[in-house]
Amino acid sequence: MSKIDELVFLHQVAAPCHLAILAESIGLKTRIVKQVSELEPERDHNCFYLIDHEGAALDSKGIPLLASRLVPHVPVALYQVDRAKLEPESALLLGIRGLLYADQRMDLLLTGLRKMVADELWYDRTLISKMFRQLVSRLDSDSDYSQDTVAKLQMLTNRERTIIQLVSSGARNKEIADRLCISEHTVKAHISSVFRKTQSRNRVELLRWAQTYQSHFELCS
Repeated sequence: MSKIDELVFLHQVAAPCHLAILAESIGLKTRIVKQVSELEPERDHNCFYLIDHEGAALDSKGIPLLASRLVPHVPVALYQVDRAKLEPESALLLGIRGLLYADQRMDLLLTGLRKMVADELWYDRTLISKMFRQLVSRLDSDSDYSQDTVAKLQMLTNRERTIIQLVSSGARNKEIADRLCISEHTVKAHISSVFRKTQSRNRVELLRWAQTYQSHFELCS
């Protein structure tokens, strides 16, 4: 990952952003954004985005809807996280770099910021161990796949894996375009590439293919 020049906090609640103040106290450059419309992920290549979990619209897993849209473009972490409202496994698999909980001590928050800026994940070690064991177990099962199938899985890009997951969830082209901040034309191009690589003729065949190999490409994405 490129050197991080700035931390961008999406802070939509009325209270002050204490985490930004802490970040500045250790010499990190920060910017506080109140509105989603002010974010520019396509331009903020060297920025690290932190989304306030407390003030965000959440999906069924407790993940901010905005986080799913930003992850393909910039590194993203969540702060002011409510443990009771979030599934950390889902956040990790989505690609979120770390979770800073509302009930954590100040020293842990600062350590988490430093680690994430240094391109490290910041999750509970027990969770990391659990997910790593699952990954190793799934990779060990590769022998159950034909060489041709493994080759197809390896040919898929991260964006194409995301497209497959969204198509499998029932999302239409416009919904996928809105979620990933890309044009419908680009979505169609990605889907055509996915059809070719998976030898699927339509969305129904792609869904069947994804259901067969979903656990593999989710953990390897």
